[in-house]
Amino acid sequence: MTVPRPTLPVRTERLVLRPARPDDVGTLHDYLARADVCRYLPHGVQTREQCAARIETWARCLDPRQPDEHLLLFVEHEGRHVGHVILFLRGAELSKGEVGWALHPDVCGRGLATEAGRALVDLCFGHYGMHRVSAQLDARNTASARVCRRLGMRQEALLRRDYPNDGGWADTQVFAVLRDEWG
Repeated sequence: MTVPRPTLPVRTERLVLRPARPDDVGTLHDYLARADVCRYLPHGVQTREQCAARIETWARCLDPRQPDEHLLLFVEHEGRHVGHVILFLRGAELSKGEVGWALHPDVCGRGLATEAGRALVDLCFGHYGMHRVSAQLDARNTASARVCRRLGMRQEALLRRDYPNDGGWADTQVFAVLRDEWG
């Protein structure tokens, strides 16, 4: 299946979702250097050098066309980089997507994660024509679970102790929404 490159940046009422740039290292490090942000992410606290390497990789993730490729976009609010969203292409004919997000705690509680997530799910259904979009998250991440519910996703599963985290095992919640339920 050939899918054209998405039109970027994506604009919402308050946000701009745009490609990563080399000058984003400092602002990315501002939140990925925090244990309270990374405790639910699939990696630990990041150094400035690790953030620079991530940006170099992510800057090339703008035109996913195959399963397991991804699109990574930085979230800007009032002209400032405050987080990022990610979309993994899944399934035959790219029929499914998996989404995720991370925002700086300084901007949490304002509905920005929901607004960014909505723009990403819109891209999944509108641009990619997906059938289903899901999110998998650490079950302790109640803030992301609330975002999933605000996006109209339903919890479909609780996978017990299936993910290594902090020297132990964490539960994973799976949320999803179908195209015909969106909107």
